[in-house]
Amino acid sequence: MENKIDILAFGAHADDVEIGMGATLAKFAKLGKKIVICDLTKAELSSNGTVELRQQEAQNAARILGVKRISLDLPDRGLSMKEEYIREITGIIRKYRPRLVFAPYREDRHPDHGNCAQLVEEAAFSAGIRKYMEESGLSAHKIANLYFYMINGFHKPDFVVDVTDTMDKKLDSLRSYKSQFQQTDTAFDTPLVNGYIETVEARERLFGKEVGVTYAEGFLSKKPLLLSSDLIGG
Repeated sequence: MENKIDILAFGAHADDVEIGMGATLAKFAKLGKKIVICDLTKAELSSNGTVELRQQEAQNAARILGVKRISLDLPDRGLSMKEEYIREITGIIRKYRPRLVFAPYREDRHPDHGNCAQLVEEAAFSAGIRKYMEESGLSAHKIANLYFYMINGFHKPDFVVDVTDTMDKKLDSLRSYKSQFQQTDTAFDTPLVNGYIETVEARERLFGKEVGVTYAEGFLSKKPLLLSSDLIGG
């Protein structure tokens, strides 16, 4: 069994996690935290690139961020609420035993992103039930918190993380997905090849401005955040 990790970040496709929280992962990787990205699909229906190329780009992006990456083989555009999918994701959570889990925010123009959020939420709950999947040999594991990052949407975050010092890592990781974000003569015209990285950078700059830093990434939570008393200052 793997050792416990600090963060397990799920995405429907390779590049989802980088778009939403790449700089936050780079920040905590820099601090020595153990982090794993798990892509639920191989993104086999992508308009640009191939599965093989996207896998290479994804691993390169993970190296840039300083994290480990794994990929499941659930169907692209087929992330429905099936028990077998919940069980597979539950197995990943129990294997890596993270303290925190992240998933895409449910409100997003791409249905796979919202469905990913639902599947991960179900799996995170199921992972903590002792008698669920007893036959797997993987013991129950309760995560500390589940948080949601933004991909295409722009929402008022419940909290933000100052990523000024690692925003360059995020941008470099996104640029490693040349098949997805680079405009070429042969590229199929999608929102991703039309200044998408610049749009993401602008969003993080705006979130940063709201809290007085250069860049910040925003997150949402389904339950209140507990702040320690020392945050008030003395």
